[in-house]
Amino acid sequence: MSEPVVITIPHRLGKDEAIRRLKSGLASAHLPFVTIDREVWNGDLLEFSLTGMGHKASGSALVMNDSVRLELVLPWLLQRFAELALKGLASRTKLLLEKK
Repeated sequence: MSEPVVITIPHRLGKDEAIRRLKSGLASAHLPFVTIDREVWNGDLLEFSLTGMGHKASGSALVMNDSVRLELVLPWLLQRFAELALKGLASRTKLLLEKK
């Protein structure tokens, strides 16, 4: 199994508002070449799976008072695209946390 790729996205919303924005925005997230197949919230932890370029991946997002920690586990074939995948997820997450 591949090592997870981790990125931390800072925010100033507080945990509850960040969770609210992520919950309301993930359903409408449009990421090129990526489809979110499953999202399950357990308190402040989101576990998700996605399909990208015909391959399955899984991950989690831990929402904290001042940041969101995204962790993504990719199949070895997609490991080389990890940076691009995380940039896309991080960008979308950051937009959800910054919009008013």
